[in-house]
Amino acid sequence: MQIVTDTGMDMFLPPELMPEIPIHVVPHVITLDGKSYRSGEEIQADELQKMLMATPSFPTTSQPSAGDFADVYRKLAVNDPDILSIQMSSGLSGTYSAASTAAGMVPEANVTVVDTKTLCAAQGWIVAAAGRAIKAGWSLDKILALMKRVGDATEEAYTLDDLKYLIHGGRISHMKGLFASMLKIRPLIGVEKVGGTYAQLGMARTFEKALQGLVDNMLKYHKPGSALRVQVLHSYNQPGVDALTKLIAPVFKCTWMPVNYMSPVLAAHTGPSMVGVAFAAADVFDEVP
Repeated sequence: MQIVTDTGMDMFLPPELMPEIPIHVVPHVITLDGKSYRSGEEIQADELQKMLMATPSFPTTSQPSAGDFADVYRKLAVNDPDILSIQMSSGLSGTYSAASTAAGMVPEANVTVVDTKTLCAAQGWIVAAAGRAIKAGWSLDKILALMKRVGDATEEAYTLDDLKYLIHGGRISHMKGLFASMLKIRPLIGVEKVGGTYAQLGMARTFEKALQGLVDNMLKYHKPGSALRVQVLHSYNQPGVDALTKLIAPVFKCTWMPVNYMSPVLAAHTGPSMVGVAFAAADVFDEVP
């Protein structure tokens, strides 16, 4: 069995936790100042943010097409027709729909398409768990059950100091976003698990209070001192990463995953100020082979 995913995913784990099979990634496309780039291939997150800070223009993004997925499925089926295609939330992108359509275009492949109802690090954790289970020879049903357990256990929350990219990209209501921007209110944003759409978790008057709000959100799921897997992410905001890490570390018993940039196609809609955290009970990952 082979894995296909998309660039809505971040997967940065210590080497000993990385799956020992190839992960085939179908890229989204970012367009800025008339030039298009394949996310994660032709442009990286830090490069994108440097470009954004140097231009008054705003980026646009587009999902992979059904044809893009079909081309990958067709090539992979030559060696192994069983494919597990793990996509970012259908509530945030048409990527899952494109992958599903593509599965019907390649009859020589046996494609199982999964809607993770999430994105970013949470999607990466799901993909990594699936890859390790495939390497261990697990059945498809058992792999799907493991992916669901990891997805159900994992939460993500984000905040940012500048709303103009979210407003321009339509990720928040223009009027609400404009009002919040005028008042310098920082939103706390999560991904709800039913529809896999963005959810407002709260607001704060300062970025520092918003970072504390991310920790307070973690406490809604886990008691102080709980053993957690934690990964702090950002678009281009290392000071925010440092501040958030210092707030989290005294509260929980953390197994830290590597700090890394968010996927470029996600960070295109946030600008450079975004900081976030993915977290889950550490014992959930005891089941991962």
